[in-house]
Amino acid sequence: MTHHDLSRPHLYDHRHSDVSSGWLRAAVFGAMDGLVSNVGLIAGIAAAGAAPGIVVITGVSGLIAGAVSMALGEYASVRTANDQLDAEMRTEIEAHARNPEGEEAELARRFERMGMEHEIAVVAASQVHTSTDNAVRLHLMQELGLRPDDKPSPWVAAFSSFLSFGVGALIPIVPFFFAFGTLGWALAFGGVGLLIAGGLAARFTRRNWIAGACRQLLFGGIAVAATYTIGMLLGVSSLA
Repeated sequence: MTHHDLSRPHLYDHRHSDVSSGWLRAAVFGAMDGLVSNVGLIAGIAAAGAAPGIVVITGVSGLIAGAVSMALGEYASVRTANDQLDAEMRTEIEAHARNPEGEEAELARRFERMGMEHEIAVVAASQVHTSTDNAVRLHLMQELGLRPDDKPSPWVAAFSSFLSFGVGALIPIVPFFFAFGTLGWALAFGGVGLLIAGGLAARFTRRNWIAGACRQLLFGGIAVAATYTIGMLLGVSSLA
């Protein structure tokens, strides 16, 4: 019989996914955005009567512009969030330096709200406050739900979104590279891509992959229907 350290259940009982690096959210969002935006873009321009060559150029341009925009946006977003976390940490450090007794009493009160008896909460807060660093981190988690050790990398988020958006946006224009480029094939490739992306995202989050795939296909279909209708209404001749 294998003996385990019961205080470390993550080693023998269950595992958690990596939710702090920032790559999963960026990758899923990028792939979905790339698929939906480029399928919609191609549907709109093709419905307007553009030649296949124009559709390809439009699709590739949308891929490049979208991937770069996604990467820059993800980097700025994650970097800003990390900077805000650092600012909140500095604020908490300054508060501990000014009023350590008040901060300790606040933590004891929070422990009581979690179900500890008053005496135990006071002792626990006092022990935590023997280390300013641990006290600051615990206050941030209790008060703001922030974990200073789990800051996602802005570079990882940017690269993940760039790559995933590019892959997603490439799927609907693949048929045009192999001489069977029609709107029907582009929509078919895009639809399959949406199903796969939605299913994979659901599997990562341990949800029903069929429901996730169908939901993403539905959302993509709404976007395509909107751009296709606009393309039909405008038409190439009306833009000349």
